[in-house]
Amino acid sequence: MVILMPQVADDATANQMGGLMSKALFAALLAAGLIAAPLPALLQTAAAQTAQPADQKQAKVKKPPTAAQLAERERIKKCGAEWKAAKTAGKVEKGMKWPQYWSACNKRLKAGG
Repeated sequence: MVILMPQVADDATANQMGGLMSKALFAALLAAGLIAAPLPALLQTAAAQTAQPADQKQAKVKKPPTAAQLAERERIKKCGAEWKAAKTAGKVEKGMKWPQYWSACNKRLKAGG
């Protein structure tokens, strides 16, 4: 690093500039030391934090589906099979897409028909 200092006419000003320069140099070294000192501690803390979520994920137990969720899955399977059969047979109304078919089929199956 090259620091350019202006030429000073008298010795009193030179001493003031030298004192200012040493203060700036001391401050820079102190700041660098403070920044570098806690890095190993932060790295250890970060490593410990990344290890904890992996342990927590393994400990988490998956809940079984509710009766309503199981019933909906069955309706989806039944309507999907009906949709596939009707589509291959050409019995689907023109312009009808799966969401519209699913809506009508789901209502019908919920009603018990």
